[in-house]
Amino acid sequence: MARTLQTQGAVIETSEAQIAVHWREEEYYYPSAKFVGQANLTDPNVVERFSEKNFPECFREYADMLSWDQYWQTTLDTSDPPFWKWFVGGKINASYNCVDRHLAKYKNKAALIFVPEPESEAPVSVTYRELYVRVNEFAALLRDFCGLKSGDRVTIHMPMVPELPISMLACARLGVIHSVVFGGFSGEACGMRVADSQSQVLITMDGYYRNGKLLDHKAASEISLEIAKKEGQTVDKVLVWRRHPGKNASASPFVKGRDFFVDEVLPKYAGELVAPVPMDAEAPLFLMYTSGSTGKPKGCQHRTGGYLAYVTGTSKYIQDIHPEDVYWCMADIGWITGHSYIVYGPLALAATSVIYEGVPTYPDAGRVWRIAERLDVNIFHTSPTAIRMLRKAGHDEPPKYNYHFKHMTTVGEPIEPEVWRWYHDTVGKGEAVIVDTWWQTENGGFLCSTKPALDPMKPGSAGPGVPGIFPVIYDENNQEIAAGSGKAGNICIRNPWPGIMQTIWGDHDRFVTQYYTKYCKNRNSKDWHDWPYFASDGAVLAADGYFRILGRVDDVINVAGHRLGTKEIESACLTVPEVAEAAVVPVADEIKGRVPEVYIALKPGVQASPAIVDKVNKAIETMIGKIARPKHIHIVPDMPKTRSGKLMRRVLAALSNNMNTGDISTLANPDIVENIRELVQGKEAVALADGPEDLKKFGTED
Repeated sequence: MARTLQTQGAVIETSEAQIAVHWREEEYYYPSAKFVGQANLTDPNVVERFSEKNFPECFREYADMLSWDQYWQTTLDTSDPPFWKWFVGGKINASYNCVDRHLAKYKNKAALIFVPEPESEAPVSVTYRELYVRVNEFAALLRDFCGLKSGDRVTIHMPMVPELPISMLACARLGVIHSVVFGGFSGEACGMRVADSQSQVLITMDGYYRNGKLLDHKAASEISLEIAKKEGQTVDKVLVWRRHPGKNASASPFVKGRDFFVDEVLPKYAGELVAPVPMDAEAPLFLMYTSGSTGKPKGCQHRTGGYLAYVTGTSKYIQDIHPEDVYWCMADIGWITGHSYIVYGPLALAATSVIYEGVPTYPDAGRVWRIAERLDVNIFHTSPTAIRMLRKAGHDEPPKYNYHFKHMTTVGEPIEPEVWRWYHDTVGKGEAVIVDTWWQTENGGFLCSTKPALDPMKPGSAGPGVPGIFPVIYDENNQEIAAGSGKAGNICIRNPWPGIMQTIWGDHDRFVTQYYTKYCKNRNSKDWHDWPYFASDGAVLAADGYFRILGRVDDVINVAGHRLGTKEIESACLTVPEVAEAAVVPVADEIKGRVPEVYIALKPGVQASPAIVDKVNKAIETMIGKIARPKHIHIVPDMPKTRSGKLMRRVLAALSNNMNTGDISTLANPDIVENIRELVQGKEAVALADGPEDLKKFGTED
């Protein structure tokens, strides 16, 4: 069934498989001569250097930014598609590249600046020399006290403190694979990740500051260990960093022989040096778990050589990072953005990377800009959610402070043009260039973005593929959608690149099925052209070659840039004994973009009550974390279902967002829709005819 829509004055036919496009193309903004004059990438020949005819050898340019223990023989090995191998035969150590090699020139320069949330605590600088000492000492502890060696796994569940990157770099020094779990995730979510990665050691912290309170963080570790044990994994040691050495911020029990305060054990390794282990370029560096459209989180396995090369190259060319810069990525290291663009990319370039412990609006909406002014930050990197929050909380705050950004990044989700303009005009004071980047946990680094000194910016559009990346948009029939057609489809990447994940930890079949099967042209081919990467994001390609990302095409809800699987949230709901069915849908939110909304149907004979709603809320927070807290929980008499029994989330998403539910004649129980609509919207409410495209498309696979 086709439908007609009007966009930019033209009438365009779209099929039901396509996402309608309603907006106009925005105007261009151009980088200043001042920015261009100091930029790392000003040679327009980069497009030619990284063109398809020079692929894959073009990525030598990124790899040559690093120091190799042994140079590689083969840039790209495609013998086992889609398990691409990069810089084959090379040996390298990520910790050495981020720390040791900078000592000769930058040992007394700040590598990290830690900003505590309490303003009464002064920022703390960690020089490259001090970072070298601390990474070596902790690596010695991991090796000699914990018995860890290359290939072992360690789970790190920590807040935003300098001990987090120190722990990561110590692992990388030994070739130990680290799995960092976002500090806001619950003990249960952490435990599932401990079990899946079969980690032998858990590194955590006693407490940290959030919204003015010193939170007990170690308490989550008890739950983590219990869950991991149920899943068949026993943790040998729990290493607890203390927010204030010598003082314990946690009331959690301390188990002798299992739990150890790092500051009590570490003095035994004072001054010890650990030679960085030369790792095979294909050796895993870390696991990063991300929710998927099925309930079990998937461990994205990232390689050492290719990943480090890719984040270094993109940090230099797209982030425009120089050693002289003070760079602040206001993400969390527990997500891929923090791995790539707080730790590994900036430190590989000898930059100064800022780590902020707390909430951007604590104690008031001027906090971020005070930090930027005090530290003389000149590169700022954050998400549209944070930008919307800062805009709402303090629209006129930035001009009050004397900071000057040369460059700003937005990452994690599409940004609305009006929010982009506030970011440019008010936060950037009209001086800073903006790169609106698109990429994913699985990708390692940026896939689409403008090149900051070479390309004009366009509000709401990510831009073209970054150097060496060849994106394409396909429809559901495997046909390419032409630039400027006004039609949207599924964005894919036609070629491999060094930052792409190696596989899903322990699940090669899922890796192939989820990312490559949909658009694979020939399963027997060893030609990379036959294996496009399917990103599960919708996009439209303008005539100028700029991609505009529309959001997920599967049922993963992007909450404030954090991808949460609806199946995982639904599974948490179903742990409540009274709940028979659960459905989770996205609802529009002014600050976070999208948040989950929950529908539950109760078991026969169970009466609806606020207590059940409280139980469901608690189950979600316990199993996943507060980031997954739903906007509303609706107890409904039944769910809208097809005749085959499939739950129609699309209908529920429409009701939650006051949109037209569309054709419901094929439902087995169409009368329930009006019943739920009155419950959610009220008897006098009238459904709108339109709404955000990603919400209209949500759940159509059901």
